[in-house]
Amino acid sequence: MKLVFALLTGLVFGTGIVISGMMDPAKVLNFFDLAGTWDPSLAFVMGGAVLITFVGYRLVWRRDAPLFGGRFQLPNSTAIDARLVGGSALFGIGWGIAGFCPGAAIPALGTGRWEVALFLIAVAVGFYLRRRLPSPQAKTA
Repeated sequence: MKLVFALLTGLVFGTGIVISGMMDPAKVLNFFDLAGTWDPSLAFVMGGAVLITFVGYRLVWRRDAPLFGGRFQLPNSTAIDARLVGGSALFGIGWGIAGFCPGAAIPALGTGRWEVALFLIAVAVGFYLRRRLPSPQAKTA
């Protein structure tokens, strides 16, 4: 049942990406083009997502445990360190160059554009390389 709800959640997310037009990299890149053809629609999509997430978390936190899990899994650290800032910067730079974030690129695979596949291959390579790098936790252990 857990996988069914994961699939449904992904379908709702992908449908939202398609309806909002956020799988079109030109639309996303126009959001970043403040001096040219600026398109504020990405801000409205993000604002709507943040609002729904805010309400959703308030409802979920009233429960003792998730519906399909033993306990809530929260990050252990609240530190803002070089890894967090560097990863965020790398994500933002990639988003600004490609016009895709990984979440929007997956439904965009359905367009058949080679650029989308190339972007997702680059993301997969990045994930692979990250797993190959030693983590700071391994140094302190």
